[in-house]
Amino acid sequence: MTTKPHKSVLRLPKKHRGAADRVDSVDVRGLLAQQSIKDAVVAGLIVIIVFSVLWAMLSTLLDRIFPWMTILLGVAVGLVIRRAGRGLDWRFPALAAAMTLVGALVANVVVGAAFTADVLDTSTFMVLRGITSMTWPVFFDEVVSAADIVYALFGAATAAFYANRRLLRSEYSALRKWREGKSHGH
Repeated sequence: MTTKPHKSVLRLPKKHRGAADRVDSVDVRGLLAQQSIKDAVVAGLIVIIVFSVLWAMLSTLLDRIFPWMTILLGVAVGLVIRRAGRGLDWRFPALAAAMTLVGALVANVVVGAAFTADVLDTSTFMVLRGITSMTWPVFFDEVVSAADIVYALFGAATAAFYANRRLLRSEYSALRKWREGKSHGH
């Protein structure tokens, strides 16, 4: 007979073993120094521009508007802000949510301009250049629906969810320990 206790088949492996031992080897100041709001904004703007063009192309090709694409915009913006910004605090999810809301508006304008360009037999850029302050009320009355607003809000929430950097357990523990020490004045 063996003296080892019987292992349950349903028990998950413990992946956090030894994480507390590696906390002291984590460079918390280095993690914090890697954050970049500027890089996150630039990357987010690139995603918004590319996404708007692709959404307009797809919509005009299929002759349909897909308001749920804003949720995909939120995923893309959140992931790119995570990658480029390497954020660890509240600023990055807030930035991702705000950029997604702005991106949803921009994308809807581009898609609306693409459909208007087809009707007027001109280019989308000519329609975008012709936008004035008199155009906005008509755009919001005729193009933006309640579904667009709901999808934009869900897209913003999705972007905020994906925006913060994912840390290893040891990095998270070290950052938490550093913040607790900082808040207690040590």
